[in-house]
Amino acid sequence: MDETYAGDVDPADSYAALQASADAVLVDVRTKAEWSYVGLPDLSHIGKRVIPIEWQRFPDGSPNSSFLEQLRHAGVAAGAPIFFLCRSGVRSVAAAKAATAAGFGPAYNVSEGFEGPLDHDGHRTVAGWKAAGLPWRQG
Repeated sequence: MDETYAGDVDPADSYAALQASADAVLVDVRTKAEWSYVGLPDLSHIGKRVIPIEWQRFPDGSPNSSFLEQLRHAGVAAGAPIFFLCRSGVRSVAAAKAATAAGFGPAYNVSEGFEGPLDHDGHRTVAGWKAAGLPWRQG
């Protein structure tokens, strides 16, 4: 476990934790374009919604200087477990660290992300939220 955030949790365990804890939230830190064109996790079956907040802005990739303010504005409760998700688990680590430093959390990184790493053909089909068969919908 990294002291700067609560740790990495695979997609299936993240979904189970979201089901088990009424306070737990999923924050998708990908870009608006990714949400629209690739899809979003669907938590409607467990009576929750995904909180979409860009970590980096589209299209220029600049840091979202309002990220923590937007997290507060989204109503994330103090002490609530937060699961951060990006495409492959890199931006979400940075978001989990920033949230932890700001007093949120425990903050977790959803390892593998929404789409996971590239396979030998350059496609994202081997791991991640979608490959794990967890609920999602097209943006």
